Amino acid sequence: MTIWLGSQPLVLASQSYARQLLLQNAGIPFEAIPAGIDERGIQQASGLTSPAEIAARLAEEKAMVVSQRLPGRLVLGADQTLALGERTFTKPADRAKATAQLRTLSGRRHELHSAVALVRNGKTVFAETSVARMTMRQLTELEIEAYLNEAGDAATSSVGAYQIEGLGVHLFDGIHGDHFTILGLPLVPLLNYLRQQRLLAF
Repeated sequence: MTIWLGSQPLVLASQSYARQLLLQNAGIPFEAIPAGIDERGIQQASGLTSPAEIAARLAEEKAMVVSQRLPGRLVLGADQTLALGERTFTKPADRAKATAQLRTLSGRRHELHSAVALVRNGKTVFAETSVARMTMRQLTELEIEAYLNEAGDAATSSVGAYQIEGLGVHLFDGIHGDHFTILGLPLVPLLNYLRQQRLLAF
């Protein structure tokens, strides 16, 4: 028996391995079709400054773009922003930028805003944004260098230069928030919606 009751798999408008793994572990069949949008361009054009609103807009935009290609399909978009006070962060482009991000976040608390949007036929049917608060411990230059040496390319594949499900967990003193939010997908609200729509067996 499969938990998924939909006639077709969910479409995930993302190439994020973490999000794919979360859906897979939850027993949700999906097809991953990246949206390929210009995230920074869309953010700048929107004029939005709130990290939560930016994440919500980008999640919806990703789902909308893929939905246009796949009429009738249920498309899931997701996005995450990192905010330190009024400053927002994007994925570091290289090791030097990863080092700079870690120096800035060291010893301080920042927020991860994760958003999800479900779209069908160009219409948003569900959206949710949640926040987690992360307190990074005070890092020395040697510790930052050692971490980046060990993390390798993973440090530039995630905002904040860390992946909490991997070596990034060593960087923190405190974590306050939902595990799935930290990984970039508010999974429990999403599952609740799918259950309400009778797309899940239990």
